[in-house]
Amino acid sequence: MDAHAPSTRPAIETARDGETMTVRFIGDWTVGSARGAEAAIGALGSTPPKRVIFDLAQIGRVDSMGAWVIHRERGRLEYNGRLVDIANMSDQLSFLLREIESHVPQPQERERRPYLFVRALMETGRTMTMVGHDAVALLSILGVFGLRLATAFTAFHRLRYISILSHFDRTCRGAVPIVMLMSFLIGVIVCQQAGFYLRTFGADLYVIDLAGVLILRELGVLLAAILVAGRSGSAFTAEIGSMRMREEVDALHVLGLDPVEVLVVPRLIALMIAMPILAFLSDLAALVGSALVTWAYLGIPPDLFIQRLKEVVTPLEFYIGIAKAPFMALIIGLIGCVEGLKVGGSAESLGRQTTSSVVKAIFLVIVVDGIFAVFFAAVGI
Repeated sequence: MDAHAPSTRPAIETARDGETMTVRFIGDWTVGSARGAEAAIGALGSTPPKRVIFDLAQIGRVDSMGAWVIHRERGRLEYNGRLVDIANMSDQLSFLLREIESHVPQPQERERRPYLFVRALMETGRTMTMVGHDAVALLSILGVFGLRLATAFTAFHRLRYISILSHFDRTCRGAVPIVMLMSFLIGVIVCQQAGFYLRTFGADLYVIDLAGVLILRELGVLLAAILVAGRSGSAFTAEIGSMRMREEVDALHVLGLDPVEVLVVPRLIALMIAMPILAFLSDLAALVGSALVTWAYLGIPPDLFIQRLKEVVTPLEFYIGIAKAPFMALIIGLIGCVEGLKVGGSAESLGRQTTSSVVKAIFLVIVVDGIFAVFFAAVGI
């Protein structure tokens, strides 16, 4: 067909002979005449005879739109039980119909969901597998950290002092206000609640015993660790994860540098130094809050509070709390760095791993604190 021939509107002529109907396609079936093609194809009706012949001899210009309309109508008739034959088809139209048939999407099969009990078992298995992989990753990074730390202490020039001081400033000095504020409020709440109940038994003075032992031994370091996990642990994951997304970690490999030595070791050293300091400040703020509440709510003056605190609390209680701090810092730092190294190339992955870092760090910090409590109780401390 001449490409410069005048355009003719698409039309359909039908001729019926018994149980056979011939459908002649006339005119140009192109995207420019799509509306006319749809109107013309509607003339076939919904109840053609058993056999239908598409006569395409009088088709002028045709493109993929026209071929698709013909293919769609043929499929509709065959779906309704009619036998459809195509006659007098040009090479161009034959090619277009073959391409359309080869690119028709297959119907998606509905996936069968297992029973609820089976799904629960599958989810449990996936969770346990994920926990196992996380444990292996943590132990792997811990081993590399120990090796790099030993190497750094035998060759001091490999320690990145500026990086350590920078991370120490951000994890310690930057966290002091929020840690002390939260610890102060927790100390106030603990003493107020304890005083409310103990006062009914005339045991106001024992509020000091409870606050001193609870804060110095458990509450101060645990609260500081939870806040650090939410603040510094998530920051470690976000920083390293962003470097993974920008392929900066791969660039370190190309430069011949060890990412663990460059990224993980300084952060862990800084956090392990900062955590005991934050735990000490947390204890101090919580005791100040407790002293103020016992003075204002129970009428116990600060000098009596300090005197009673010296009588019932030994330095061992303080040392037990501070001794937990480096281990909690190690756990928080390891989880934050491991989750950061697991980030993929999307912002969704970064957000998911950051959330996972905070949740896992807080969970393991509480678990470790419980293990320490059981251990110290077993040895009689």
